[in-house]
Amino acid sequence: MLPVITINRQYGSGGHELGERIAKELDIPYYDKSLIALAAKESGYSEEVFAHADERATNSLLYSMVTGSYGFAHRVTGGVGDMPINDKLFIVQSDIIKKAANEGPCVIVGRCADYILREFPNVLRVFVHGDKNARVRRIVEKELADRKKAPDFVNKKDKQRGNYYNFYTNRRWDDVNNYNLTVDTSLFTMGQAVSLVIEAAKKLDK
Repeated sequence: MLPVITINRQYGSGGHELGERIAKELDIPYYDKSLIALAAKESGYSEEVFAHADERATNSLLYSMVTGSYGFAHRVTGGVGDMPINDKLFIVQSDIIKKAANEGPCVIVGRCADYILREFPNVLRVFVHGDKNARVRRIVEKELADRKKAPDFVNKKDKQRGNYYNFYTNRRWDDVNNYNLTVDTSLFTMGQAVSLVIEAAKKLDK
């Protein structure tokens, strides 16, 4: 069986596009912000509330629970109702990610999926990155930021994603030891990057 493919990505590296194209090529499910909608539906909160909290770490007491081996992989009981919305979102999304992985091969972008699935045996963990200038050009071309503000915007988004990942996993987001494969999309075309990840996935096919 093909592995579950998790993708963490620097902002502007094309991680979303890469994930979508891989999923389409392999004909397997693709999950990214759709997890927010699923989380909102399961929890009873509005999708807008969860969208605002998405990929933002909190200063909650739950930080102590993600240090060491305890982590969010352990179901918290008795106090979920008092948790900050960010932490509720993380827990609900964790359940959704595990359920998706149990159902079969899929592509999951962001949401600390590589960490959440750390005990799953058949997972390909990918980190997508690129030269900053190339990433700035990408977001400007996609009209996601003004050309003058784009460099700072890239830094801000990377820091936000890094803080979120570090907070909920007690690991460094950009530590290559967390991943099986890193792909530089400023060196390879998107088509080549897709081929690299698919080839790696097929090598892990069990």
